[in-house]
Amino acid sequence: MVQVRMTVNGREVSGEVEGRTLLVTFLRENLGMTGTHVGCDTAQCGACVVHVDGNSVKSCNMLALEAEGASVATIEGQAAADGTLNRIQQAFQDYHGLQCGFCTPGMVMSAAALLKENPKPTEAEVRHYLEGNICRCTGYHNIVRAIMAASGQDVAVAAE
Repeated sequence: MVQVRMTVNGREVSGEVEGRTLLVTFLRENLGMTGTHVGCDTAQCGACVVHVDGNSVKSCNMLALEAEGASVATIEGQAAADGTLNRIQQAFQDYHGLQCGFCTPGMVMSAAALLKENPKPTEAEVRHYLEGNICRCTGYHNIVRAIMAASGQDVAVAAE
């Protein structure tokens, strides 16, 4: 067992992990942050997306030890302390960008990374950026609409 320390959603945390422990497992099992989902364990679906030192990563494909000393942001840290949704979360709610909700945390975290990098993406850029995230319910139309709305742009997105 090895001690790992990091800052998660602005809070210093630490824990003992085996060297092979994935970041997603550390977040879920050691810290109780179950908003980050495990969908495939192969970095294909994007349900486990978190931000590590400002970069969007699939936490099922990163060891907890690799996040030693890092700043990690999860879906639990996106809303305000009083529970008020951030603009991306609110847009997902307003534009029905979710159904079962399983992929939603990863989609929101990916959208946050996109909008940080490109505050006014085109519809094509949003669709391209989301290629690493799989939704088995919505068909992406409303997810794209939500992200466009969160960017402050027209939500008239072409049907797929």
